[in-house]
Amino acid sequence: MSETDIEHFDDDGQGKDRQFVTALARGLELLRCFKPRERYLGITELARRSGIPKPSVSRLAGTLAKLGYLDFSAELGKYRLGAGVLSLGYSMLSNVDVREVAKPFMQELAEHSQASVSIGMRDRLSMVYVESIRSSSPIILQRGIGTRLPIATTGMGRAYLAGLPEEERNFLLDQIRLRAGTEWPQVKAGIEQGLRDYAERGFCISMSDWDKATSGVGVPFTNPDGTVIAFNCGGPAFMLTRELLENDIGPRLVSLVKRVSGAMGRI
Repeated sequence: MSETDIEHFDDDGQGKDRQFVTALARGLELLRCFKPRERYLGITELARRSGIPKPSVSRLAGTLAKLGYLDFSAELGKYRLGAGVLSLGYSMLSNVDVREVAKPFMQELAEHSQASVSIGMRDRLSMVYVESIRSSSPIILQRGIGTRLPIATTGMGRAYLAGLPEEERNFLLDQIRLRAGTEWPQVKAGIEQGLRDYAERGFCISMSDWDKATSGVGVPFTNPDGTVIAFNCGGPAFMLTRELLENDIGPRLVSLVKRVSGAMGRI
């Protein structure tokens, strides 16, 4: 695993790697600049966010537009994500077998908890929802597929860390430390508590650590191919109290993951 997997790539460092194509990496970085509910970005903003010089951004964006990964608005003079990106995303989701297996179990827990139950995969220092099931409750978090959560301060993220081999976990912790800066002591304490919770209970809790209005619990899951992902159940903090998470929702999520694991073994 390289640091490129976590932060922006480094041309000098990656230049020594014969398998690393800088132009391709830069193009992919442009696609990462777009955030949810953000339609158009101009060359200047793309350059600022990616750290790539404007002349290079202009050429890369033009190429991505010709390939269908970006759309260009002549009226606005800006770009937006194209259908090619959506096609790649759905191709990826269709190959995540655990989603279909887990859905009925997730729906059951979502209705019991009157909250949302989701599956997340790591992308750099975030967890990204690849599946999310909501309850029928009118009081529910409106977070669906594609939602990004920080690894360090969420139940899902801490569960993911807990499920990793020690070497990989330590690598990510070092990257989180660099990102956290002066907030690292507080962030570290939360992660360490999450690891203790997992060792003792089988799940990790986040009580308004990331979002003051949100609480949740997470459990790691190892796919048959060895990759680690995580499940969570989250909702409004005033509904999902610590007592409820510790004594009811957390154990039920652990049971859900065990049932999914058993079902996956039968595929």
